[in-house]
Amino acid sequence: MFASKIHRATVTGADVDYEGSVTVDRDLLDAAGILEWEEVHVWDITNGARLTTYAIAGERGSGDICINGAAAHLVGVGDLVILATFVDLEETSARDHTPTVVFVDERNRVRERRDEVAGPARVA
Repeated sequence: MFASKIHRATVTGADVDYEGSVTVDRDLLDAAGILEWEEVHVWDITNGARLTTYAIAGERGSGDICINGAAAHLVGVGDLVILATFVDLEETSARDHTPTVVFVDERNRVRERRDEVAGPARVA
């Protein structure tokens, strides 16, 4: 099930020579409830690329969103991305589960954190 997402973050770095992962400001990881080493889906709003990697914690308060390794060929600096996580739940827990969404500003600072609302929404 969908667990959490960081919505419309701006990619601040892309390092093709790093062995993999996405580096994320620890403040953003905490706000979204994403653990270091957790599997993360990266959906590039700018170009439509989608990939799966894992999160590593960046410097707290830095605003860093750095795509590492081969994924840096797909996602570039300045691209807008969604970072999403999923969780396996037993059916009884799944029925009461509500995902978390974290909206960020242009500097990747938390603007709003709330429960996800089902259905289409347009967020600028």
